[in-house]
Amino acid sequence: MIQGYKKILIGIDGSVESAAAFDKAVAVAKRNDAELLLVNVIDLRSFQSISTYDTMVAEDTKRGAEQLITDFADDARAAGVTKIKTIVEFGSPKVMMATTIPTQEQVDLIMIGATGLSYIERLFIGSVAQYIVTHATCDTLIIR
Repeated sequence: MIQGYKKILIGIDGSVESAAAFDKAVAVAKRNDAELLLVNVIDLRSFQSISTYDTMVAEDTKRGAEQLITDFADDARAAGVTKIKTIVEFGSPKVMMATTIPTQEQVDLIMIGATGLSYIERLFIGSVAQYIVTHATCDTLIIR
């Protein structure tokens, strides 16, 4: 039996890899008449270097992420995807995209771009893609 998907989560971070994953996700969503969830999770660790937490920085970051997601949603609509949901959240991208959002939204496929991190960077930072593959409870597809 061929697997049909109803809800596809695509992680969008503005990278070339996430754009490639987006293109494939649009094709899969159209083929399955699936809902496409465009997700950007803003890593809270990125604000740790700010000595006094400035809410303006967080708000500007969120506005930028929302605009990025909106642009991708417009592209998906133009390509013929009719069911689209956008999500911009603060938190751990790994956890939010591997378990939290997929559970809340009943996602049955996660599609993300492969990282460009070196072995040393993965050792210290960790790979979001690797974490998702290891911890997701639904199908995952990593796009290179």
